[in-house]
Amino acid sequence: MSVPNRRAVHPGVILAVCCLGQFVFVLDVASVNIAVPQIAEGLRFDPTGLHWLFNAYAIALCGLLLLGGRLADLYGQRRVFLSGAALITAAGLAGGFAQSANAMVAARGLQGVGAAILVPVTLTVLGTTFTDGLARAKAYGLWSAVAGGGAATGVLLGGMITQWISWRGTLFASAVLGPLLLVLAYRYVPEQRKEGAGRLDLLGAATLTVGTAALVYGINESEAYGWAGTRVVVALGAAVLLLALFLLDQAKLASRPLVPLAVFRNRSVSAANLVAVLAWGALGTMFFFISMLFQVVLQYTPLQTGAAYLPLALGIFGAARGIAGPVTRLGARPVLVAGLVSGATGMLWLAQAGTHTGYFAGLFGPLLLIGIGEGLVLTASTGAATAGLPAEHAGLGSGLLNTTRQLGGALGLVVLVAIATARTKAQAMQGVQFPDAMVAGYSLAFHVCAGFLLTAVLVAFAVPGVRRAPRVVSEEAAVEEAVAASQLV
Repeated sequence: MSVPNRRAVHPGVILAVCCLGQFVFVLDVASVNIAVPQIAEGLRFDPTGLHWLFNAYAIALCGLLLLGGRLADLYGQRRVFLSGAALITAAGLAGGFAQSANAMVAARGLQGVGAAILVPVTLTVLGTTFTDGLARAKAYGLWSAVAGGGAATGVLLGGMITQWISWRGTLFASAVLGPLLLVLAYRYVPEQRKEGAGRLDLLGAATLTVGTAALVYGINESEAYGWAGTRVVVALGAAVLLLALFLLDQAKLASRPLVPLAVFRNRSVSAANLVAVLAWGALGTMFFFISMLFQVVLQYTPLQTGAAYLPLALGIFGAARGIAGPVTRLGARPVLVAGLVSGATGMLWLAQAGTHTGYFAGLFGPLLLIGIGEGLVLTASTGAATAGLPAEHAGLGSGLLNTTRQLGGALGLVVLVAIATARTKAQAMQGVQFPDAMVAGYSLAFHVCAGFLLTAVLVAFAVPGVRRAPRVVSEEAAVEEAVAASQLV
Protein backbone atom coordinates (compact mmCIF):
# COMPACT_ATOMS: atom_id res chain seq x y z
CA MET A 1 0.00 0.00 0.00
CA SER A 2 1.28 3.45 -0.81
CA VAL A 3 0.59 6.25 1.63
CA PRO A 4 0.40 9.55 -0.28
CA ASN A 5 2.80 12.27 0.67
CA ARG A 6 1.38 15.43 2.19
CA ARG A 7 2.68 17.63 -0.62
CA ALA A 8 4.28 17.29 -4.01
CA VAL A 9 8.03 17.49 -3.54
CA HIS A 10 10.62 18.07 -6.23
CA PRO A 11 12.77 14.94 -6.65
CA GLY A 12 15.92 17.02 -6.31
CA VAL A 13 14.89 18.01 -2.78
CA ILE A 14 14.37 14.36 -1.83
CA LEU A 15 17.77 13.53 -3.33
CA ALA A 16 19.37 16.27 -1.24
CA VAL A 17 17.80 14.92 1.97
CA CYS A 18 18.96 11.36 1.21
CA CYS A 19 22.47 12.58 0.44
CA LEU A 20 22.49 14.52 3.71
CA GLY A 21 21.58 11.30 5.52
CA GLN A 22 24.45 9.50 3.81
CA PHE A 23 26.80 12.39 4.63
CA VAL A 24 25.89 12.29 8.34
CA PHE A 25 26.56 8.54 8.42
CA VAL A 26 29.97 8.74 6.72
CA LEU A 27 31.03 11.90 8.56
CA ASP A 28 30.28 10.23 11.88
CA VAL A 29 32.43 7.21 11.08
CA ALA A 30 35.37 9.14 9.61
CA SER A 31 35.59 11.87 12.24
CA VAL A 32 35.57 9.47 15.20
CA ASN A 33 38.48 7.54 13.67
CA ILE A 34 40.71 10.57 14.19
CA ALA A 35 39.83 10.98 17.88
CA VAL A 36 40.59 7.41 19.01
CA PRO A 37 43.69 8.22 21.15
CA GLN A 38 41.96 11.18 22.81
CA ILE A 39 38.82 9.15 23.54
CA ALA A 40 40.97 6.35 24.98
CA GLU A 41 42.79 8.79 27.27
CA GLY A 42 39.74 10.80 28.26
CA LEU A 43 37.62 7.79 29.22
CA ARG A 44 40.49 5.59 30.42
CA PHE A 45 39.89 2.76 28.04
CA ASP A 46 41.71 -0.48 28.74
CA PRO A 47 44.13 -0.84 25.79
CA THR A 48 42.91 -4.40 25.14
CA GLY A 49 39.30 -3.22 25.13
CA LEU A 50 39.70 -0.12 23.00
CA HIS A 51 38.68 -2.04 19.88
CA TRP A 52 35.10 -2.10 21.23
CA LEU A 53 34.92 1.55 20.24
CA PHE A 54 34.83 0.22 16.67
CA ASN A 55 33.36 -3.22 17.16
CA ALA A 56 30.25 -2.15 19.08
CA TYR A 57 29.36 -0.08 16.01
CA ALA A 58 30.35 -2.73 13.47
CA ILE A 59 28.53 -5.59 15.21
CA ALA A 60 25.27 -3.65 15.46
CA LEU A 61 25.54 -2.57 11.82
CA CYS A 62 26.50 -6.07 10.68
CA GLY A 63 23.71 -7.82 12.54
CA LEU A 64 20.91 -5.39 11.71
CA LEU A 65 21.71 -4.05 8.24
CA LEU A 66 19.67 -6.64 6.36
CA LEU A 67 16.83 -6.40 8.87
CA GLY A 68 16.90 -2.61 8.72
CA GLY A 69 16.31 -2.74 5.00
CA ARG A 70 12.93 -4.39 5.53
CA LEU A 71 11.59 -1.77 7.91
CA ALA A 72 10.66 0.79 5.25
CA ASP A 73 8.53 -1.80 3.48
CA LEU A 74 6.57 -2.54 6.63
CA TYR A 75 6.35 0.80 8.42
CA GLY A 76 6.82 3.45 5.76
CA GLN A 77 9.79 5.32 4.38
CA ARG A 78 9.38 8.59 6.28
CA ARG A 79 8.80 6.91 9.63
CA VAL A 80 11.83 4.65 9.29
CA PHE A 81 14.03 7.48 7.97
CA LEU A 82 13.10 9.57 11.01
CA SER A 83 13.79 6.64 13.34
CA GLY A 84 17.27 6.06 11.96
CA ALA A 85 18.16 9.76 12.03
CA ALA A 86 16.81 10.08 15.59
CA LEU A 87 18.90 7.12 16.80
CA ILE A 88 22.09 8.50 15.26
CA THR A 89 21.38 11.91 16.80
CA ALA A 90 20.67 10.45 20.24
CA ALA A 91 23.77 8.26 20.02
CA GLY A 92 25.91 11.28 19.13
CA LEU A 93 24.64 13.11 22.20
CA ALA A 94 25.15 10.06 24.41
CA GLY A 95 28.70 9.59 23.13
CA GLY A 96 29.56 13.25 23.48
CA PHE A 97 28.42 13.29 27.11
CA ALA A 98 29.80 9.83 27.97
CA GLN A 99 31.71 9.71 31.26
CA SER A 100 32.98 6.13 31.05
CA ALA A 101 34.30 3.66 28.52
CA ASN A 102 31.19 1.49 28.89
CA ALA A 103 28.89 4.43 28.20
CA MET A 104 30.87 5.27 25.07
CA VAL A 105 30.73 1.68 23.82
CA ALA A 106 26.95 1.64 24.37
CA ALA A 107 26.61 4.91 22.45
CA ARG A 108 28.64 3.53 19.56
CA GLY A 109 26.44 0.44 19.48
CA LEU A 110 23.37 2.67 19.28
CA GLN A 111 24.98 4.57 16.41
CA GLY A 112 25.42 1.26 14.61
CA VAL A 113 21.73 0.48 15.05
CA GLY A 114 20.80 3.90 13.67
CA ALA A 115 23.10 3.46 10.69
CA ALA A 116 21.66 0.00 9.96
CA ILE A 117 18.24 1.67 9.67
CA LEU A 118 19.17 4.93 7.95
CA VAL A 119 21.50 3.77 5.18
CA PRO A 120 19.14 1.23 3.53
CA VAL A 121 16.13 3.53 3.71
CA THR A 122 17.98 6.34 1.89
CA LEU A 123 18.47 3.93 -1.01
CA THR A 124 14.85 2.79 -0.83
CA VAL A 125 13.61 6.38 -0.98
CA LEU A 126 15.80 7.12 -4.00
CA GLY A 127 14.62 3.95 -5.72
CA THR A 128 10.95 4.88 -5.40
CA THR A 129 11.51 8.56 -6.21
CA PHE A 130 13.61 8.15 -9.37
CA THR A 131 11.84 5.60 -11.57
CA ASP A 132 13.58 6.53 -14.83
CA GLY A 133 16.74 4.44 -15.29
CA LEU A 134 19.06 7.30 -16.25
CA ALA A 135 17.77 9.61 -13.53
CA ARG A 136 18.09 6.83 -10.97
CA ALA A 137 21.67 6.09 -12.03
CA LYS A 138 22.57 9.77 -11.65
CA ALA A 139 20.93 9.90 -8.21
CA TYR A 140 22.87 6.87 -7.02
CA GLY A 141 26.05 8.28 -8.52
CA LEU A 142 25.66 11.45 -6.47
CA TRP A 143 24.80 9.36 -3.38
CA SER A 144 28.07 7.43 -3.88
CA ALA A 145 30.04 10.63 -4.41
CA VAL A 146 28.71 12.00 -1.12
CA ALA A 147 30.10 8.90 0.62
CA GLY A 148 33.59 9.61 -0.71
CA GLY A 149 33.32 13.32 -0.01
CA GLY A 150 32.04 12.64 3.49
CA ALA A 151 35.03 10.44 4.24
CA ALA A 152 37.51 13.10 3.12
CA THR A 153 35.60 15.84 4.94
CA GLY A 154 35.26 13.68 8.05
CA VAL A 155 38.96 13.09 8.57
CA LEU A 156 39.74 16.79 8.22
CA LEU A 157 36.78 17.99 10.27
CA GLY A 158 37.45 15.34 12.91
CA GLY A 159 41.04 16.53 13.20
CA MET A 160 40.06 20.18 13.50
CA ILE A 161 37.33 19.53 16.07
CA THR A 162 39.52 17.24 18.16
CA GLN A 163 42.46 19.66 18.17
CA TRP A 164 40.65 22.96 18.51
CA ILE A 165 37.65 21.96 20.61
CA SER A 166 37.53 18.45 22.08
CA TRP A 167 37.20 14.83 21.06
CA ARG A 168 33.64 15.09 22.32
CA GLY A 169 32.89 17.41 19.44
CA THR A 170 33.42 14.57 16.96
CA LEU A 171 30.46 12.78 18.55
CA PHE A 172 28.40 15.96 18.71
CA ALA A 173 28.85 16.52 14.94
CA SER A 174 26.08 14.06 14.12
CA ALA A 175 23.97 15.49 16.94
CA VAL A 176 24.28 18.96 15.37
CA LEU A 177 23.34 17.81 11.86
CA GLY A 178 20.78 15.30 13.11
CA PRO A 179 17.99 17.81 13.96
CA LEU A 180 18.33 19.41 10.53
CA LEU A 181 18.08 15.97 8.95
CA LEU A 182 15.01 15.17 11.04
CA VAL A 183 13.22 18.37 10.03
CA LEU A 184 13.99 17.92 6.34
CA ALA A 185 13.02 14.24 6.38
CA TYR A 186 9.73 15.00 8.12
CA ARG A 187 8.87 17.67 5.55
CA TYR A 188 10.10 16.10 2.33
CA VAL A 189 10.57 12.32 2.52
CA PRO A 190 7.52 10.54 1.03
CA GLU A 191 5.61 8.08 3.20
CA GLN A 192 5.37 4.84 1.26
CA ARG A 193 5.27 1.21 2.29
CA LYS A 194 5.15 -1.98 0.31
CA GLU A 195 2.11 -4.18 0.16
CA GLY A 196 2.70 -7.79 1.20
CA ALA A 197 6.12 -7.05 2.71
CA GLY A 198 5.78 -9.97 5.12
CA ARG A 199 7.24 -10.24 8.60
CA LEU A 200 10.56 -9.24 10.08
CA ASP A 201 12.98 -12.06 10.76
CA LEU A 202 13.72 -10.95 14.32
CA LEU A 203 15.16 -14.33 15.33
CA GLY A 204 17.67 -14.19 12.49
CA ALA A 205 18.77 -10.65 13.31
CA ALA A 206 19.04 -11.37 17.05
CA THR A 207 21.04 -14.58 16.67
CA LEU A 208 23.41 -13.04 14.11
CA THR A 209 24.05 -9.91 16.21
CA VAL A 210 24.42 -11.57 19.62
CA GLY A 211 26.31 -14.53 18.17
CA THR A 212 28.84 -12.25 16.50
CA ALA A 213 29.25 -10.20 19.69
CA ALA A 214 29.85 -13.39 21.72
CA LEU A 215 32.44 -14.57 19.20
CA VAL A 216 34.32 -11.25 19.31
CA TYR A 217 34.14 -11.14 23.12
CA GLY A 218 35.43 -14.71 23.47
CA ILE A 219 38.40 -14.10 21.19
CA ASN A 220 39.22 -10.86 22.98
CA GLU A 221 39.11 -12.39 26.47
CA SER A 222 41.33 -15.32 25.45
CA GLU A 223 44.41 -13.12 25.85
CA ALA A 224 43.72 -12.48 29.54
CA TYR A 225 42.10 -15.78 30.56
CA GLY A 226 43.41 -18.32 28.07
CA TRP A 227 41.39 -20.40 25.65
CA ALA A 228 40.35 -22.75 28.47
CA GLY A 229 39.09 -19.92 30.69
CA THR A 230 35.48 -20.23 31.78
CA ARG A 231 34.27 -16.95 30.30
CA VAL A 232 36.05 -17.70 27.03
CA VAL A 233 34.58 -21.17 26.73
CA VAL A 234 31.10 -19.90 27.62
CA ALA A 235 31.31 -17.00 25.15
CA LEU A 236 32.61 -19.11 22.26
CA GLY A 237 30.12 -21.88 23.03
CA ALA A 238 27.27 -19.38 23.02
CA ALA A 239 28.57 -17.96 19.74
CA VAL A 240 28.58 -21.38 18.09
CA LEU A 241 25.05 -22.16 19.29
CA LEU A 242 23.63 -18.76 18.29
CA LEU A 243 25.24 -18.74 14.86
CA ALA A 244 24.07 -22.32 14.29
CA LEU A 245 20.56 -21.22 15.24
CA PHE A 246 20.90 -18.34 12.78
CA LEU A 247 21.72 -20.79 9.98
CA LEU A 248 18.82 -23.04 11.00
CA ASP A 249 16.48 -20.06 11.02
CA GLN A 250 17.61 -18.99 7.56
CA ALA A 251 17.30 -22.53 6.17
CA LYS A 252 14.12 -23.79 7.83
CA LEU A 253 12.32 -21.46 10.22
CA ALA A 254 12.03 -17.98 8.69
CA SER A 255 9.25 -17.44 6.15
CA ARG A 256 11.28 -14.57 4.66
CA PRO A 257 14.89 -15.20 5.71
CA LEU A 258 17.40 -12.38 5.81
CA VAL A 259 19.83 -14.52 3.78
CA PRO A 260 18.35 -17.31 1.62
CA LEU A 261 21.21 -19.82 1.85
CA ALA A 262 20.65 -21.01 -1.71
CA VAL A 263 22.35 -17.81 -2.87
CA PHE A 264 25.71 -19.30 -1.84
CA ARG A 265 25.41 -21.95 -4.55
CA ASN A 266 26.51 -19.18 -6.89
CA ARG A 267 30.31 -19.47 -6.98
CA SER A 268 30.84 -15.79 -7.67
CA VAL A 269 28.69 -14.79 -4.68
CA SER A 270 30.44 -17.24 -2.32
CA ALA A 271 33.92 -16.18 -3.43
CA ALA A 272 33.10 -12.46 -3.25
CA ASN A 273 31.80 -12.75 0.30
CA LEU A 274 34.81 -14.76 1.45
CA VAL A 275 37.06 -12.14 -0.15
CA ALA A 276 35.08 -9.46 1.74
CA VAL A 277 35.60 -11.17 5.11
CA LEU A 278 39.36 -11.47 4.54
CA ALA A 279 39.83 -8.08 2.88
CA TRP A 280 37.87 -6.12 5.47
CA GLY A 281 39.63 -8.04 8.21
CA ALA A 282 42.54 -5.89 7.02
CA LEU A 283 41.02 -2.82 5.36
CA GLY A 284 38.31 -2.42 7.99
CA THR A 285 40.78 -2.50 10.87
CA MET A 286 43.60 -0.34 9.56
CA PHE A 287 42.06 2.94 10.74
CA PHE A 288 42.49 1.90 14.35
CA PHE A 289 46.19 1.12 13.97
CA ILE A 290 46.96 4.03 11.65
CA SER A 291 45.35 6.54 14.02
CA MET A 292 47.36 5.15 16.93
CA LEU A 293 50.56 5.11 14.88
CA PHE A 294 50.12 8.72 13.81
CA GLN A 295 49.18 10.19 17.16
CA VAL A 296 50.73 7.94 19.82
CA VAL A 297 53.96 6.94 18.08
CA LEU A 298 54.66 9.79 15.65
CA GLN A 299 53.04 12.44 17.88
CA TYR A 300 50.94 13.98 15.12
CA THR A 301 48.30 16.41 16.26
CA PRO A 302 44.67 15.48 15.46
CA LEU A 303 44.64 18.06 12.67
CA GLN A 304 47.84 16.65 11.18
CA THR A 305 46.34 13.18 11.44
CA GLY A 306 43.24 14.26 9.55
CA ALA A 307 45.33 15.80 6.79
CA ALA A 308 47.58 12.72 6.69
CA TYR A 309 44.57 10.52 5.98
CA LEU A 310 43.62 12.43 2.82
CA PRO A 311 45.64 10.29 0.35
CA LEU A 312 43.84 7.22 1.63
CA ALA A 313 40.37 8.81 1.43
CA LEU A 314 40.98 10.29 -2.01
CA GLY A 315 42.50 7.02 -3.24
CA ILE A 316 39.33 5.17 -2.25
CA PHE A 317 37.11 7.77 -3.89
CA GLY A 318 39.12 8.03 -7.12
CA ALA A 319 39.56 4.29 -7.63
CA ALA A 320 35.95 3.44 -6.84
CA ARG A 321 34.63 6.08 -9.22
CA GLY A 322 37.04 5.37 -12.07
CA ILE A 323 37.00 1.59 -12.28
CA ALA A 324 33.37 0.86 -13.23
CA GLY A 325 34.21 0.64 -16.94
CA PRO A 326 37.12 -1.81 -16.57
CA VAL A 327 35.01 -4.00 -14.25
CA THR A 328 32.36 -4.20 -16.95
CA ARG A 329 34.86 -5.03 -19.71
CA LEU A 330 37.32 -7.26 -17.85
CA GLY A 331 35.13 -8.78 -15.17
CA ALA A 332 35.53 -8.52 -11.41
CA ARG A 333 38.39 -11.00 -10.97
CA PRO A 334 41.38 -9.05 -12.39
CA VAL A 335 40.23 -5.84 -10.71
CA LEU A 336 39.81 -7.65 -7.38
CA VAL A 337 43.29 -9.14 -7.66
CA ALA A 338 44.82 -5.77 -8.56
CA GLY A 339 43.10 -4.06 -5.64
CA LEU A 340 44.09 -6.72 -3.12
CA VAL A 341 47.71 -6.70 -4.29
CA SER A 342 47.80 -2.91 -4.11
CA GLY A 343 46.42 -2.98 -0.57
CA ALA A 344 48.84 -5.72 0.52
CA THR A 345 51.78 -3.79 -0.92
CA GLY A 346 50.71 -0.70 0.97
CA MET A 347 50.36 -2.68 4.21
CA LEU A 348 53.85 -4.20 3.86
CA TRP A 349 55.28 -0.75 3.15
CA LEU A 350 53.44 0.75 6.11
CA ALA A 351 54.79 -2.03 8.35
CA GLN A 352 58.26 -0.49 7.88
CA ALA A 353 57.24 2.76 9.60
CA GLY A 354 59.17 3.63 12.74
CA THR A 355 59.39 6.39 15.29
CA HIS A 356 61.24 8.72 12.91
CA THR A 357 59.52 7.92 9.61
CA GLY A 358 58.87 10.99 7.46
CA TYR A 359 55.39 11.44 6.03
CA PHE A 360 56.26 11.72 2.34
CA ALA A 361 59.14 9.25 2.60
CA GLY A 362 57.32 6.42 4.32
CA LEU A 363 53.58 7.13 4.83
CA PHE A 364 52.09 8.99 1.86
CA GLY A 365 52.87 6.20 -0.61
CA PRO A 366 51.48 3.27 1.39
CA LEU A 367 48.34 5.20 2.33
CA LEU A 368 47.68 6.01 -1.32
CA LEU A 369 48.24 2.38 -2.34
CA ILE A 370 45.89 1.13 0.38
CA GLY A 371 43.24 3.67 -0.62
CA ILE A 372 43.44 2.73 -4.30
CA GLY A 373 43.31 -0.94 -3.35
CA GLU A 374 40.22 -0.47 -1.19
CA GLY A 375 38.46 1.53 -3.91
CA LEU A 376 39.12 -1.21 -6.47
CA VAL A 377 37.97 -3.96 -4.12
CA LEU A 378 34.83 -2.03 -3.15
CA THR A 379 33.61 -1.81 -6.74
CA ALA A 380 34.82 -5.19 -8.00
CA SER A 381 33.53 -7.16 -5.03
CA THR A 382 30.08 -5.61 -5.45
CA GLY A 383 30.07 -6.70 -9.08
CA ALA A 384 31.15 -10.23 -8.17
CA ALA A 385 28.64 -10.48 -5.31
CA THR A 386 25.73 -9.72 -7.65
CA ALA A 387 26.95 -11.47 -10.83
CA GLY A 388 24.68 -14.18 -12.12
CA LEU A 389 21.94 -13.66 -9.54
CA PRO A 390 18.31 -13.47 -10.67
CA ALA A 391 16.73 -10.04 -10.51
CA GLU A 392 14.89 -10.75 -7.26
CA HIS A 393 18.17 -11.58 -5.50
CA ALA A 394 20.49 -8.98 -7.05
CA GLY A 395 20.01 -6.50 -4.22
CA LEU A 396 20.30 -9.26 -1.66
CA GLY A 397 23.78 -10.00 -2.98
CA SER A 398 24.86 -6.39 -2.43
CA GLY A 399 23.31 -6.23 1.04
CA LEU A 400 24.90 -9.54 2.03
CA LEU A 401 28.28 -8.26 0.91
CA ASN A 402 27.97 -5.18 3.12
CA THR A 403 27.15 -7.45 6.05
CA THR A 404 30.15 -9.72 5.50
CA ARG A 405 32.39 -6.67 5.24
CA GLN A 406 31.27 -5.52 8.67
CA LEU A 407 31.69 -9.04 10.05
CA GLY A 408 35.22 -9.28 8.67
CA GLY A 409 36.11 -5.91 10.13
CA ALA A 410 34.78 -6.80 13.58
CA LEU A 411 36.54 -10.16 13.77
CA GLY A 412 39.73 -8.86 12.15
CA LEU A 413 40.07 -6.00 14.61
CA VAL A 414 39.83 -8.15 17.73
CA VAL A 415 42.31 -10.67 16.31
CA LEU A 416 44.80 -8.01 15.23
CA VAL A 417 44.56 -6.08 18.50
CA ALA A 418 45.35 -9.29 20.37
CA ILE A 419 48.31 -10.01 18.09
CA ALA A 420 49.69 -6.45 18.29
CA THR A 421 49.24 -6.28 22.07
CA ALA A 422 51.00 -9.61 22.62
CA ARG A 423 53.93 -8.50 20.44
CA THR A 424 54.17 -5.16 22.25
CA LYS A 425 54.19 -6.86 25.66
CA ALA A 426 56.81 -9.37 24.53
CA GLN A 427 59.05 -6.55 23.30
CA ALA A 428 58.61 -4.63 26.55
CA MET A 429 59.57 -7.71 28.58
CA GLN A 430 62.76 -7.93 26.54
CA GLY A 431 63.65 -4.38 27.53
CA VAL A 432 62.49 -2.54 24.41
CA GLN A 433 61.31 0.92 25.35
CA PHE A 434 58.09 2.69 24.40
CA PRO A 435 57.26 3.65 21.67
CA ASP A 436 59.53 1.16 19.90
CA ALA A 437 57.71 -1.75 21.53
CA MET A 438 54.40 -0.36 20.26
CA VAL A 439 55.85 0.09 16.77
CA ALA A 440 56.81 -3.59 16.77
CA GLY A 441 53.23 -4.54 17.62
CA TYR A 442 51.75 -2.32 14.91
CA SER A 443 54.29 -3.59 12.38
CA LEU A 444 53.22 -7.16 13.05
CA ALA A 445 49.56 -6.14 12.70
CA PHE A 446 50.23 -4.56 9.29
CA HIS A 447 52.10 -7.70 8.20
CA VAL A 448 49.11 -9.83 9.21
CA CYS A 449 46.81 -7.43 7.32
CA ALA A 450 48.94 -7.99 4.23
CA GLY A 451 48.61 -11.73 4.81
CA PHE A 452 44.82 -11.44 4.92
CA LEU A 453 44.82 -9.54 1.63
CA LEU A 454 47.17 -11.98 -0.11
CA THR A 455 45.03 -14.89 1.07
CA ALA A 456 42.04 -13.05 -0.38
CA VAL A 457 43.92 -12.94 -3.72
CA LEU A 458 43.86 -16.74 -3.82
CA VAL A 459 40.11 -16.73 -3.11
CA ALA A 460 39.55 -14.07 -5.78
CA PHE A 461 40.75 -16.47 -8.45
CA ALA A 462 37.61 -18.51 -7.72
CA VAL A 463 35.49 -15.63 -9.07
CA PRO A 464 34.40 -16.63 -12.60
CA GLY A 465 36.07 -14.79 -15.44
CA VAL A 466 34.17 -12.34 -17.58
CA ARG A 467 33.15 -14.97 -20.12
CA ARG A 468 31.77 -17.27 -17.45
CA ALA A 469 30.07 -14.65 -15.33
CA PRO A 470 26.47 -14.31 -16.57
CA ARG A 471 26.60 -10.60 -15.88
CA VAL A 472 28.88 -8.04 -14.33
CA VAL A 473 27.39 -4.75 -13.23
CA SER A 474 28.80 -1.27 -13.33
CA GLU A 475 29.29 0.75 -10.19
CA GLU A 476 26.08 2.73 -10.70
CA ALA A 477 24.07 -0.42 -11.38
CA ALA A 478 25.56 -2.13 -8.34
CA VAL A 479 24.53 0.75 -6.13
CA GLU A 480 21.09 0.71 -7.73
CA GLU A 481 20.74 -3.00 -6.97
CA ALA A 482 21.50 -2.29 -3.33
CA VAL A 483 17.99 -0.86 -3.13
CA ALA A 484 16.68 -4.39 -3.39
CA ALA A 485 18.75 -5.23 -0.34
CA SER A 486 16.60 -2.73 1.47
CA GLN A 487 13.49 -4.54 0.29
CA LEU A 488 14.67 -8.17 0.34
CA VAL A 489 11.72 -9.34 -1.68
